[in-house]
Amino acid sequence: MELTSTAFKNGGKIPSKYTCEGENISPPLKIEDAPLDVKCFVLIVDDPDAVKPAGKVWVHWIIFNIPAETEEILEGESPKGTPGEGTAGELEYQGPCPPDGEHRYFFKLYALDEELSLKEGASKAEVEDAMEGHILEEAELIGKYKKKK
Repeated sequence: MELTSTAFKNGGKIPSKYTCEGENISPPLKIEDAPLDVKCFVLIVDDPDAVKPAGKVWVHWIIFNIPAETEEILEGESPKGTPGEGTAGELEYQGPCPPDGEHRYFFKLYALDEELSLKEGASKAEVEDAMEGHILEEAELIGKYKKKK
């Protein structure tokens, strides 16, 4: 399985359009070569370089129970599915906004063999716990961003 974007290459720079310094909209994403028996997808976008004092990674976006037939997520749109709660308490995409230096942003896609029975606003930990034992495949797209100002 592969997760790509026309906005940036894996390991490349995320354009400011998709950050707090731009329009703060989600980049376009494409899902390819998903397993045939996938029942749904989970997308988690986080920043391990912004570890809070509590030692938790900053979560920018969580969507779970994305329909299995999803092949792309359009720019500025949330896919069908159930939103989880990011670190800032948001249910929508929150673009990169690093407080210092260049940070890495991990767009992680998981293909699952069953839907998750979680409610809207579930945390990353709750989603990860529910996914355990149900991940068929995973893909990762990493983008980097450093504020201009």
